[in-house]
Amino acid sequence: MCCRPPVRWSYCGAVQTQVIVLNGGSSSGKSGIARCLQAVLPDPWLVFGVDTLVDAMPASMRAMDGGIEFAPDGEVVVGSAFRALEEAWIEGIAAMARAGARVVVDEVFLGGAASQKRWQQALGGLRVLWVGVRCEAAVAAGREVARGDRTVGMAVSQAEAVHRGVVYDLEIDTTRAESMECARAIAGRAE
Repeated sequence: MCCRPPVRWSYCGAVQTQVIVLNGGSSSGKSGIARCLQAVLPDPWLVFGVDTLVDAMPASMRAMDGGIEFAPDGEVVVGSAFRALEEAWIEGIAAMARAGARVVVDEVFLGGAASQKRWQQALGGLRVLWVGVRCEAAVAAGREVARGDRTVGMAVSQAEAVHRGVVYDLEIDTTRAESMECARAIAGRAE
């Protein structure tokens, strides 16, 4: 078996963006943008979202203390067991990027700036593009109902809260913009 160094995509020796972090509330359009980014960016990018993490957890994590709870009003409460698994997941994504994979992260910073800080620490030394994905609460709420797979109220409760204290390289608004239009704007900044 041959060992090869990880592939690093760059033009003219410049270090390229290695990770794109999309942060926005539920139903703001992050997942659609992430899929469009995979279509418009010239190299292969992996997409991982917080929903990937939640879906990978045992069902018991949704019903026990320390896991994750989706309250009837849309509030999301996370406990220590969830945080421990989330930390490992974040470190794993950072390790993939350090190994040469380019990664789009579809995230919901429930803790605003504190959530971003956890990611910043894990992604230290990597070239990261921080993107705020905004959507008017009423529009996101309409999408939430149409999707049918979300607790009603999440979109409204998260629309502004996930952005508190977060610093971005780029902010986009999906209220009236299509996913592909947003993806092209992001791709233009992902050097």
